[in-house]
Amino acid sequence: MGLRTGKKVRAIARSLRRDHRVIQREINRNKGNHSPYTAIVAQRICEERQEGKNRKKLEKSENADLKKYVIDQMRKEDWSPEQIAGILKEQPPPEANCKTISHESIYQYIYEGEGRYEYLYPHLRKGRSKRQRKCGRKSDKVAIPSRISIHERPQKINKKKEYGHWESDTLESERKCKENMSVQYERKAQLLRMNKVKDKTARETEEAIRKSIDSLPENLFKSMTFDNGKESATHTKLRKDYNLKTYHCDPYASWQKGGVENINGLIRQYLPKHTNFSKLTDKDVYTIQEKLNNRPRKSLNYLTPNQVIAQVMDNEGGAIEP
Repeated sequence: MGLRTGKKVRAIARSLRRDHRVIQREINRNKGNHSPYTAIVAQRICEERQEGKNRKKLEKSENADLKKYVIDQMRKEDWSPEQIAGILKEQPPPEANCKTISHESIYQYIYEGEGRYEYLYPHLRKGRSKRQRKCGRKSDKVAIPSRISIHERPQKINKKKEYGHWESDTLESERKCKENMSVQYERKAQLLRMNKVKDKTARETEEAIRKSIDSLPENLFKSMTFDNGKESATHTKLRKDYNLKTYHCDPYASWQKGGVENINGLIRQYLPKHTNFSKLTDKDVYTIQEKLNNRPRKSLNYLTPNQVIAQVMDNEGGAIEP
Protein backbone atom coordinates (compact mmCIF):
# COMPACT_ATOMS: atom_id res chain seq x y z
CA MET A 1 0.00 0.00 0.00
CA GLY A 2 2.92 2.29 0.78
CA LEU A 3 4.50 1.76 -2.62
CA ARG A 4 1.15 2.17 -4.35
CA THR A 5 0.64 5.57 -2.72
CA GLY A 6 4.13 6.68 -3.71
CA LYS A 7 5.87 6.48 -0.32
CA LYS A 8 9.59 6.17 -0.13
CA VAL A 9 11.20 3.05 1.36
CA ARG A 10 12.35 4.86 4.50
CA ALA A 11 8.86 6.24 5.11
CA ILE A 12 7.35 2.77 4.75
CA ALA A 13 9.98 1.39 7.15
CA ARG A 14 9.09 4.01 9.78
CA SER A 15 5.37 3.25 9.52
CA LEU A 16 5.99 -0.50 9.87
CA ARG A 17 8.66 0.00 12.54
CA ARG A 18 11.24 -1.90 10.54
CA ASP A 19 14.72 -1.11 9.32
CA HIS A 20 14.62 0.39 5.83
CA ARG A 21 17.12 -2.23 4.64
CA VAL A 22 14.64 -4.98 5.52
CA ILE A 23 11.96 -3.29 3.41
CA GLN A 24 14.34 -2.80 0.48
CA ARG A 25 15.46 -6.44 0.63
CA GLU A 26 11.84 -7.63 0.62
CA ILE A 27 11.10 -5.55 -2.47
CA ASN A 28 14.21 -6.72 -4.33
CA ARG A 29 13.72 -10.43 -3.52
CA ASN A 30 10.00 -10.78 -4.09
CA LYS A 31 8.98 -8.43 -6.84
CA GLY A 32 9.52 -11.09 -9.47
CA ASN A 33 10.87 -10.50 -12.95
CA HIS A 34 8.70 -7.46 -13.47
CA SER A 35 8.09 -4.32 -11.47
CA PRO A 36 6.29 -3.04 -9.55
CA TYR A 37 6.21 -5.03 -6.32
CA THR A 38 2.79 -6.54 -5.54
CA ALA A 39 1.65 -8.52 -2.49
CA ILE A 40 0.19 -11.42 -4.51
CA VAL A 41 3.37 -12.02 -6.54
CA ALA A 42 5.56 -11.61 -3.45
CA GLN A 43 3.54 -14.19 -1.51
CA ARG A 44 3.69 -16.69 -4.37
CA ILE A 45 7.46 -16.31 -4.76
CA CYS A 46 7.94 -16.72 -1.02
CA GLU A 47 5.85 -19.91 -0.90
CA GLU A 48 7.71 -21.42 -3.86
CA ARG A 49 11.04 -20.67 -2.24
CA GLN A 50 9.92 -22.15 1.07
CA GLU A 51 8.56 -25.27 -0.60
CA GLY A 52 11.87 -25.94 -2.32
CA LYS A 53 13.74 -25.39 0.94
CA ASN A 54 11.66 -27.91 2.87
CA ARG A 55 11.83 -30.68 0.30
CA LYS A 56 14.03 -33.63 1.16
CA LYS A 57 17.07 -34.27 -1.00
CA LEU A 58 15.61 -37.47 -2.41
CA GLU A 59 12.38 -35.67 -3.34
CA LYS A 60 14.04 -33.28 -5.77
CA SER A 61 13.80 -34.15 -9.46
CA GLU A 62 17.51 -33.58 -10.07
CA ASN A 63 18.28 -36.42 -7.62
CA ALA A 64 16.12 -39.07 -9.32
CA ASP A 65 19.13 -41.36 -9.94
CA LEU A 66 20.22 -41.09 -6.32
CA LYS A 67 16.69 -41.81 -5.09
CA LYS A 68 16.43 -44.92 -7.27
CA TYR A 69 19.78 -46.21 -6.01
CA VAL A 70 18.84 -45.72 -2.34
CA ILE A 71 15.45 -47.41 -2.73
CA ASP A 72 16.90 -50.31 -4.75
CA GLN A 73 19.62 -51.00 -2.16
CA MET A 74 17.09 -51.01 0.66
CA ARG A 75 14.52 -53.18 -1.09
CA LYS A 76 16.82 -55.62 -2.88
CA GLU A 77 19.84 -55.83 -0.58
CA ASP A 78 18.37 -54.75 2.79
CA TRP A 79 21.22 -52.30 3.28
CA SER A 80 20.89 -49.81 6.11
CA PRO A 81 20.89 -46.03 5.45
CA GLU A 82 24.36 -45.80 7.00
CA GLN A 83 25.72 -48.50 4.71
CA ILE A 84 24.21 -46.82 1.66
CA ALA A 85 25.60 -43.43 2.65
CA GLY A 86 29.03 -44.95 3.28
CA ILE A 87 29.18 -46.73 -0.08
CA LEU A 88 28.13 -43.56 -1.89
CA LYS A 89 30.95 -41.68 -0.20
CA GLU A 90 33.77 -44.24 -0.21
CA GLN A 91 33.00 -46.37 -3.28
CA PRO A 92 30.54 -44.34 -5.42
CA PRO A 93 28.63 -46.54 -7.89
CA PRO A 94 28.06 -45.16 -11.41
CA GLU A 95 24.27 -45.53 -11.19
CA ALA A 96 24.13 -42.92 -8.39
CA ASN A 97 25.55 -40.30 -10.76
CA CYS A 98 28.37 -39.38 -8.32
CA LYS A 99 25.97 -37.97 -5.74
CA THR A 100 26.12 -38.52 -1.99
CA ILE A 101 23.66 -38.29 0.88
CA SER A 102 23.87 -38.62 4.65
CA HIS A 103 22.25 -41.52 6.47
CA GLU A 104 20.17 -39.05 8.48
CA SER A 105 18.70 -37.60 5.27
CA ILE A 106 17.68 -41.11 4.23
CA TYR A 107 16.01 -41.72 7.60
CA GLN A 108 14.16 -38.40 7.29
CA TYR A 109 12.96 -39.34 3.82
CA ILE A 110 11.71 -42.70 5.12
CA TYR A 111 9.90 -41.36 8.18
CA GLU A 112 9.03 -37.74 7.34
CA GLY A 113 9.15 -37.32 3.57
CA GLU A 114 7.62 -39.01 0.56
CA GLY A 115 9.35 -42.21 1.61
CA ARG A 116 6.44 -42.79 3.99
CA TYR A 117 4.44 -43.81 0.94
CA GLU A 118 7.26 -45.97 -0.44
CA TYR A 119 6.84 -48.39 2.48
CA LEU A 120 10.59 -48.59 3.13
CA TYR A 121 10.68 -48.93 6.92
CA PRO A 122 10.13 -52.74 6.87
CA HIS A 123 13.57 -52.98 5.22
CA LEU A 124 15.24 -51.29 8.19
CA ARG A 125 16.93 -53.45 10.84
CA LYS A 126 14.13 -53.09 13.38
CA GLY A 127 11.34 -52.64 10.83
CA ARG A 128 9.61 -50.03 12.96
CA SER A 129 7.05 -47.65 11.51
CA LYS A 130 8.28 -44.94 13.90
CA ARG A 131 11.78 -44.11 15.06
CA GLN A 132 12.40 -45.23 18.60
CA ARG A 133 15.16 -45.21 21.14
CA LYS A 134 17.02 -48.38 21.90
CA CYS A 135 16.22 -50.18 25.13
CA GLY A 136 17.67 -53.23 26.79
CA ARG A 137 16.10 -56.27 28.37
CA LYS A 138 17.06 -58.33 31.39
CA SER A 139 17.48 -62.10 31.41
CA ASP A 140 17.58 -64.78 34.06
CA LYS A 141 20.99 -65.35 35.65
CA VAL A 142 22.37 -68.51 37.24
CA ALA A 143 25.55 -69.50 39.05
CA ILE A 144 28.28 -70.29 36.51
CA PRO A 145 31.06 -72.72 37.53
CA SER A 146 34.67 -71.50 37.11
CA ARG A 147 33.37 -68.15 35.98
CA ILE A 148 35.95 -65.51 34.96
CA SER A 149 34.74 -61.92 35.00
CA ILE A 150 34.86 -59.78 31.87
CA HIS A 151 36.94 -57.34 33.90
CA GLU A 152 39.80 -59.84 33.73
CA ARG A 153 39.64 -59.97 29.96
CA PRO A 154 42.89 -58.67 28.38
CA GLN A 155 42.95 -55.25 26.78
CA LYS A 156 43.94 -56.69 23.41
CA ILE A 157 40.47 -58.30 23.35
CA ASN A 158 38.68 -55.23 24.63
CA LYS A 159 40.37 -53.02 22.03
CA LYS A 160 39.95 -55.55 19.20
CA LYS A 161 43.67 -55.86 18.53
CA GLU A 162 43.45 -59.36 17.06
CA TYR A 163 41.00 -61.74 15.44
CA GLY A 164 39.49 -64.78 17.12
CA HIS A 165 37.59 -63.28 20.04
CA TRP A 166 33.87 -64.00 20.06
CA GLU A 167 30.68 -63.14 21.92
CA SER A 168 27.78 -65.56 22.30
CA ASP A 169 24.08 -65.10 22.99
CA THR A 170 20.70 -66.76 22.50
CA LEU A 171 17.97 -65.26 20.31
CA GLU A 172 14.56 -66.35 21.53
CA SER A 173 11.67 -67.67 19.45
CA GLU A 174 8.01 -67.08 20.25
CA ARG A 175 6.89 -68.18 23.71
CA LYS A 176 5.11 -71.36 22.64
CA CYS A 177 8.17 -72.57 20.72
CA LYS A 178 11.09 -74.11 22.62
CA GLU A 179 13.51 -73.81 19.72
CA ASN A 180 15.85 -70.81 19.79
CA MET A 181 18.86 -69.48 17.93
CA SER A 182 22.41 -69.66 19.23
CA VAL A 183 24.38 -66.68 17.93
CA GLN A 184 28.16 -66.17 17.89
CA TYR A 185 29.83 -62.94 16.78
CA GLU A 186 33.52 -62.26 16.11
CA ARG A 187 34.39 -58.88 17.59
CA LYS A 188 36.96 -57.57 15.08
CA ALA A 189 35.82 -59.01 11.74
CA GLN A 190 32.14 -58.79 12.81
CA LEU A 191 31.58 -62.28 11.44
CA LEU A 192 28.34 -64.05 12.36
CA ARG A 193 27.55 -67.67 13.05
CA MET A 194 23.98 -68.86 13.71
CA ASN A 195 22.71 -72.30 14.70
CA LYS A 196 19.20 -73.37 15.62
CA VAL A 197 18.93 -75.12 19.02
CA LYS A 198 16.13 -77.28 20.37
CA ASP A 199 15.96 -75.38 23.67
CA LYS A 200 17.92 -73.03 25.94
CA THR A 201 19.84 -75.77 27.74
CA ALA A 202 23.60 -75.55 28.17
CA ARG A 203 24.06 -78.79 26.23
CA GLU A 204 22.29 -77.48 23.13
CA THR A 205 24.22 -74.21 23.26
CA GLU A 206 27.50 -76.05 23.65
CA GLU A 207 26.75 -78.14 20.54
CA ALA A 208 25.85 -75.01 18.58
CA ILE A 209 29.14 -73.34 19.55
CA ARG A 210 31.03 -76.49 18.52
CA LYS A 211 29.39 -76.21 15.08
CA SER A 212 30.48 -72.58 14.85
CA ILE A 213 34.04 -73.52 15.80
CA ASP A 214 34.10 -76.34 13.25
CA SER A 215 33.08 -73.93 10.48
CA LEU A 216 36.40 -72.05 10.70
CA PRO A 217 40.03 -72.84 11.40
CA GLU A 218 40.40 -73.51 15.12
CA ASN A 219 42.99 -70.75 15.52
CA LEU A 220 40.20 -68.24 14.84
CA PHE A 221 38.60 -69.15 18.18
CA LYS A 222 40.70 -67.83 21.05
CA SER A 223 38.06 -66.57 23.49
CA MET A 224 34.30 -66.46 24.02
CA THR A 225 32.35 -63.96 26.14
CA PHE A 226 28.96 -64.93 27.60
CA ASP A 227 26.31 -63.32 29.76
CA ASN A 228 25.18 -65.09 32.95
CA GLY A 229 22.40 -67.20 31.43
CA LYS A 230 22.15 -70.93 32.03
CA GLU A 231 23.18 -71.59 28.41
CA SER A 232 26.86 -71.08 29.29
CA ALA A 233 26.96 -73.49 32.23
CA THR A 234 29.14 -76.01 30.34
CA HIS A 235 31.65 -73.45 29.07
CA THR A 236 34.48 -75.29 30.86
CA LYS A 237 34.17 -78.16 28.35
CA LEU A 238 34.85 -75.69 25.54
CA ARG A 239 37.85 -74.41 27.46
CA LYS A 240 39.27 -77.90 27.72
CA ASP A 241 38.52 -79.16 24.21
CA TYR A 242 39.52 -76.07 22.25
CA ASN A 243 41.85 -74.26 24.63
CA LEU A 244 39.23 -71.51 24.48
CA LYS A 245 39.33 -68.79 27.12
CA THR A 246 35.88 -67.88 28.43
CA TYR A 247 34.64 -64.72 30.14
CA HIS A 248 31.30 -63.62 31.59
CA CYS A 249 29.63 -60.23 31.80
CA ASP A 250 28.45 -58.67 35.03
CA PRO A 251 24.88 -59.56 36.08
CA TYR A 252 22.28 -57.58 34.13
CA ALA A 253 24.99 -55.99 31.97
CA SER A 254 24.56 -57.65 28.58
CA TRP A 255 25.63 -54.34 27.02
CA GLN A 256 29.19 -55.40 27.94
CA LYS A 257 29.02 -57.75 24.95
CA GLY A 258 27.41 -55.15 22.74
CA GLY A 259 28.59 -56.64 19.45
CA VAL A 260 26.41 -59.75 19.64
CA GLU A 261 23.54 -57.72 21.10
CA ASN A 262 23.71 -55.46 18.06
CA ILE A 263 23.86 -58.37 15.61
CA ASN A 264 20.78 -59.82 17.32
CA GLY A 265 18.98 -56.62 16.41
CA LEU A 266 20.06 -57.03 12.79
CA ILE A 267 18.84 -60.64 12.76
CA ARG A 268 15.45 -59.43 14.01
CA GLN A 269 14.95 -57.75 10.65
CA TYR A 270 14.52 -61.25 9.23
CA LEU A 271 13.26 -63.02 12.35
CA PRO A 272 10.98 -60.55 14.18
CA LYS A 273 9.78 -61.24 17.69
CA HIS A 274 7.06 -63.89 17.86
CA THR A 275 8.65 -65.76 14.92
CA ASN A 276 8.33 -69.53 15.26
CA PHE A 277 11.88 -70.83 14.76
CA SER A 278 10.69 -74.43 14.44
CA LYS A 279 9.51 -73.61 10.93
CA LEU A 280 13.00 -72.56 9.83
CA THR A 281 15.26 -74.95 7.97
CA ASP A 282 19.06 -74.97 8.27
CA LYS A 283 19.16 -73.46 4.79
CA ASP A 284 16.94 -70.57 5.97
CA VAL A 285 19.27 -69.91 8.90
CA TYR A 286 22.37 -70.04 6.68
CA THR A 287 20.80 -67.65 4.17
CA ILE A 288 20.15 -65.05 6.89
CA GLN A 289 23.63 -65.54 8.30
CA GLU A 290 25.33 -64.92 4.96
CA LYS A 291 23.03 -62.02 4.14
CA LEU A 292 24.47 -60.25 7.17
CA ASN A 293 28.03 -61.47 6.56
CA ASN A 294 27.91 -59.93 3.07
CA ARG A 295 26.82 -56.47 4.19
CA PRO A 296 29.44 -53.70 4.07
CA ARG A 297 30.30 -52.25 7.50
CA LYS A 298 31.40 -48.70 8.20
CA SER A 299 33.90 -49.80 10.87
CA LEU A 300 35.48 -52.16 8.30
CA ASN A 301 35.91 -49.34 5.78
CA TYR A 302 32.82 -50.69 4.00
CA LEU A 303 34.24 -54.16 3.49
CA THR A 304 32.01 -57.09 4.42
CA PRO A 305 32.82 -59.48 7.30
CA ASN A 306 33.29 -62.29 4.77
CA GLN A 307 35.79 -60.19 2.82
CA VAL A 308 37.73 -59.37 5.97
CA ILE A 309 37.84 -62.96 7.21
CA ALA A 310 38.87 -64.14 3.73
CA GLN A 311 41.84 -61.77 3.86
CA VAL A 312 42.76 -63.13 7.28
CA MET A 313 42.57 -66.69 5.95
CA ASP A 314 44.73 -65.81 2.94
CA ASN A 315 47.37 -64.32 5.23
CA GLU A 316 47.35 -67.40 7.46
CA GLY A 317 46.99 -69.92 4.66
CA GLY A 318 43.60 -71.19 5.84
CA ALA A 319 40.24 -71.53 4.18
CA ILE A 320 36.67 -70.74 5.15
CA GLU A 321 34.04 -73.43 5.33
CA PRO A 322 30.32 -72.67 4.86
